Amino acid sequence: MQKPIGIFDSGVGGTSIWKEVAKMLPNENTIYLADSANAPYGEKSKEEILSLSIKNTEYLLNAGSKIIVVACNTATTNAIDHLRSHYDVPFIGIEPAIKPAALQTKTKKVGVLATKGTLSSSLFHNTSKLFAEGITVLEQEGKGLVELIEAGKIDSPEMRSLLATFLDPMLKENIDCLVLGCTHYPYLIPVLREMLPEHINIIDSGEAVARQTKAVLEQNNLLSDSENRPDHIFYTNADVKVLKDLVDDPTAQISSKDF
Repeated sequence: MQKPIGIFDSGVGGTSIWKEVAKMLPNENTIYLADSANAPYGEKSKEEILSLSIKNTEYLLNAGSKIIVVACNTATTNAIDHLRSHYDVPFIGIEPAIKPAALQTKTKKVGVLATKGTLSSSLFHNTSKLFAEGITVLEQEGKGLVELIEAGKIDSPEMRSLLATFLDPMLKENIDCLVLGCTHYPYLIPVLREMLPEHINIIDSGEAVARQTKAVLEQNNLLSDSENRPDHIFYTNADVKVLKDLVDDPTAQISSKDF
């Protein structure tokens, strides 16, 4: 069997990244860990996030992963430097797409919806400082969004009420770009499109992460040469229903497992 691309997230949200990776690299096997029992990471301390990221990484390495995608903004910003310095495989991280938002904005005002763990990280602040000079970045912690997505309540009255609370202050400040700084949040795009004015660009990192994954595999001569249908294996340490609904792939092997 060709070695898989390993992917982990604090829960089901990173499947938004998995979809982009699987689309761009259709011959690659993948193994995905949804650490839903510990979601959301954004509310945890840096030490807890690092410990969970190490646990997930070691599981994926023991499963033979040739590269690991940290499909979680909070884990990337708090743990990826440590992971890169302690393990021999390449790591692909995720950070909010401040740069493309800064390039696209006409009002010079950009909203960022992310977790507390991402917004408070030094990587986020360094990225904002580097790419958003002259741009007003309005940060909003998406407290409670991950829990609703993990519960399968993506288009629910509770979700819309919460989103309205978060979006209204940014809209009053005249943002024209909204950066989704958590891999769970792309699943909210249909709801956000209904709630936001048409001119507002919604920006996430999924396609850019898939491109970077492909580039790093090429650089390290790790691309699969198999022409067989790939295996996509998903493990969650919580109920499998929401994960199955979001993956929506009849060929995927999805099961509940302690890890």
